Amino acid sequence: MPLHVERRGRVAVLTLDDPGRRNALTLPLVADLAHAVDACEMDESVGAVVVTGAPPAFCAGADLGDLAATGDGDGGEGEGDARAEASLREIYEGFLRLARCTLPTVAAVNGPAVGAGLNLALACDVRLAGESARFESRFLDLGLHPGGGHTWLLHRIGGPQAAAAMVLFGERLDGRRAAEVGLAWRAFADDELLDAAVALAERAAEAPERLSLRAKESLRAASGFATHDEAVDAELVHQLWSVTQPEFRERLAAIAQRVSSKRSTTD
Repeated sequence: MPLHVERRGRVAVLTLDDPGRRNALTLPLVADLAHAVDACEMDESVGAVVVTGAPPAFCAGADLGDLAATGDGDGGEGEGDARAEASLREIYEGFLRLARCTLPTVAAVNGPAVGAGLNLALACDVRLAGESARFESRFLDLGLHPGGGHTWLLHRIGGPQAAAAMVLFGERLDGRRAAEVGLAWRAFADDELLDAAVALAERAAEAPERLSLRAKESLRAASGFATHDEAVDAELVHQLWSVTQPEFRERLAAIAQRVSSKRSTTD
């Protein structure tokens, strides 16, 4: 199987496991990845997802054979080709399904993340980078226009200059540089990377599931607000909901109990 799924507590670790192809997004792997994300969302015991790759790569991008097959149409600019479009969208689905995941997601980038493989990393909520990580666009090197929202993802996460440097000028970033420009949250030694990613995911998984889902929805909506007041009004709906939930009352009571216990020991 090109995808290995492992449980670590409430965290599901999805490992792209096709090292001979450097974990390229073949259509079978895309299908397995989408199915695995579906299964994680339906499993109430899963609170967060980590995505990584079997060494030596995180993901080398879309399978070149599948990409080549999409170019069998007439290629007329602006005319489109329904079959080619459908094939490309099928390839995109691997990282788009992860981008739509309602659970908190972490990418443990342990090697090259190239093209669509970079999209896969950028589709996660947070990226941690190993010392072997390489963040690379490479679309133009292949004579291929970026796809799957590549430019939008890079621009939104890394900023316009990082996006231009990587897409137009072919800049490749190692893990530490990726963390410096904001494409990764932190950089780790390779042998510490996966444990660090799982530990981070476990912290997200501790939150009540419905609350986490709403908070992620708010984060996604945040860039669409024109003013602070709009964000205040949108968040108010969810915060009012949260104060009525038993999880809030339980945690509030636990805090009160801890405060009371500390006072008792100091008296």
